[in-house]
Amino acid sequence: MRHSISLSGKIFLLVLPLVFSILFSQDRFPRPEFDTDYSKPFTQTPSPDSLLIEIVDVVVMAIALGLAVFFIIRKRSRNSIYLLSLFSLLYFGFWRKGCICPIGSTQNIVQALSDPLYFIPLNALLIFALPLITALFFGRAFCAGVCPMGAAQELVLYKPVKVPQWIAVPLSLIPYVFLGLTVLYTATGTGYITCQLDPFVAFFRFGGELNMIIFGLLFLVLGIFVGRPYCRFFCPYGVLLGWMSKFSKWHLAITPDHCTQCRLCEESCPYDAINIPVTPVTPTEKRQAGIRMFVLIVVTICFVGTGAFVGSISHVYLSKLNPVIKLSEQVMAEKTDPSIEDTLASRTFHESDRELSDLLAEADNLRNQFKTGSILLGIFIGLVIGLKAIAVFFKYGGKDYEADRTDCFSCGRCMPYCPDEHERQKTLESKQRLYESIG
Repeated sequence: MRHSISLSGKIFLLVLPLVFSILFSQDRFPRPEFDTDYSKPFTQTPSPDSLLIEIVDVVVMAIALGLAVFFIIRKRSRNSIYLLSLFSLLYFGFWRKGCICPIGSTQNIVQALSDPLYFIPLNALLIFALPLITALFFGRAFCAGVCPMGAAQELVLYKPVKVPQWIAVPLSLIPYVFLGLTVLYTATGTGYITCQLDPFVAFFRFGGELNMIIFGLLFLVLGIFVGRPYCRFFCPYGVLLGWMSKFSKWHLAITPDHCTQCRLCEESCPYDAINIPVTPVTPTEKRQAGIRMFVLIVVTICFVGTGAFVGSISHVYLSKLNPVIKLSEQVMAEKTDPSIEDTLASRTFHESDRELSDLLAEADNLRNQFKTGSILLGIFIGLVIGLKAIAVFFKYGGKDYEADRTDCFSCGRCMPYCPDEHERQKTLESKQRLYESIG
């Protein structure tokens, strides 16, 4: 009589020898030890976010911008703007650790335009564009109640002092220089200097390099007396917001009705962002103004030419921060003088299969890019200096005290000082009491 073995029995007979070999086998080589003294270093860059978090960030940004516009234009409430800025400080600052923000996303936009292989994340594009679109229609609502950096500086501003114009005007050129360097260094692959020089990210992430912590503390201490020093004299994104806000159709209005020329708003603004009324000029003054304008235009052309020249000779120094150019100079220095100590980057290059000629060719190409970019940067800065000079001598002003659409942060500090605003608030309170009594 023949006996057949089931399928499970066959599998058991096949697996049984393997089980015995595992149980009674001996190691032929020592097993590796993974317990070492190595500790994972702290990285300042946060981990990638999930798609849901990215969507939530954009939605929260859009809602916050909408609320800021409502509080500024419609409700005219300084307290509401302040509370919104505190929320933004907690959410975009400490909860989201300052990333991703419109200021840093400027670099993503530049890289997307300069590098065809780079694909910009959609949330970075939206977070970059939403504040600019809002500023184009309603002024700098982002600065007023959504930017965590602006909120941090508003929070520490205790005893504001006026910055003299002869100091404020030269300092106001720094954001333009910073914006130009941001574009130059991002386009050449040198680095994201806006994020590297962010003075508040160390506080938002509860850690960072000591020099950046000190850098941020200096801004906060200075911000006790100087209103928003980073926003006014450093922020590159503020340049773009100012350009958009200049053409805004709706903007923060100091008075809800008519200006009484009391000048209380001018004294209340710690940012020197209120235009004073101008007196009518005589025909003689008009002729003098025309001559002055002609002279300033000629001076502006000279500034542009000087900027181009300075840019053409400064590209060598600006390019030294680029890692490829720095590596090529290090490798060539080691080749020329064997006594020069190598670096980690040069050792990695020597151990790779890359040819030295390829490295030198890439470095030369980057130097040419830096030369072109530095000339354009010089022209840009020269033009800005000329326009700043024209703005100083031809200060804009209407019949009333008005917020400057470019420099105003729409913080609402000036509104409670307006007598007409007090009357408006009394009227609203009376109507509210009447509705409550009827109800």
